[in-house]
Amino acid sequence: MKIFIATANKHKKAELLKILPTQNNKNEKFEYFTFLDFPTLIQPEETALTLKENAIIKAKSGLEQTGLATLADDTGLMVDALNGAPGVFSARYAFKDRADYEANNIKLLKELEGLPKEKRTARFKTICALALPNGEIIIKEGAVEGYITQDYFGSQGFGYDPIFEVKELGKTMAALTTEEKNKISHRGHAFSQIISILKEL
Repeated sequence: MKIFIATANKHKKAELLKILPTQNNKNEKFEYFTFLDFPTLIQPEETALTLKENAIIKAKSGLEQTGLATLADDTGLMVDALNGAPGVFSARYAFKDRADYEANNIKLLKELEGLPKEKRTARFKTICALALPNGEIIIKEGAVEGYITQDYFGSQGFGYDPIFEVKELGKTMAALTTEEKNKISHRGHAFSQIISILKEL
């Protein structure tokens, strides 16, 4: 059973491989591939204004180019004090033409400078899309509530993880192991709902 994951992000790939199932209900093993395995494939532009639409764009593109059932997601960090920004533009918050984790974090901390914790509320949201060869597209979503810290804490994870404190744990995403993060994270919640569907394929 071959599944394509529409990402070229090695950190996301590693995270997802610890969430997704290794075999289906017929005891057939899954093999997962990404753009990292097929560098000649074209990565679609994420031109939509919603997480859901971007996830669908990536899932459809992967399916069309590989013929394989394709998983894709789009994730956004919504900060209440910034009216939901950076939202759909989270990956390219600092620079419109490229993703830069460090620059994104610096910009966000600067914009929230001086605000107390109670006004630094935020949430991560992930929309996951599974595009199947029969034309069906299945959508699942997950979210986690938290706060934007005033400094960096932890050395795990990627992206905004060092400055996003999970409300229920009082720790940043970057202070959690991958296993701990997957149990409570937005991406973990979204992709875990896909597991039973994959096992039935």
